[in-house]
Amino acid sequence: MEITVRGMSCGPCARAVTNAVHSVDPNAEVEIDLETKRVAINTIAKLPQLTVAIEKAGYLVEAS
Repeated sequence: MEITVRGMSCGPCARAVTNAVHSVDPNAEVEIDLETKRVAINTIAKLPQLTVAIEKAGYLVEAS
């Protein structure tokens, strides 16, 4: 799935989002493009679970 994550602007932000995704699915594959704020996630987790985890980390999720 692909989502847009607002508020993500640097390497530590990308790591925080990746860690949030991995808190839901430790085996998820995460690819982040900081320029476009796009996050591609290969996971068995559902979008609502990921949204909660990422927003708890301090970012805003917009589904694509």
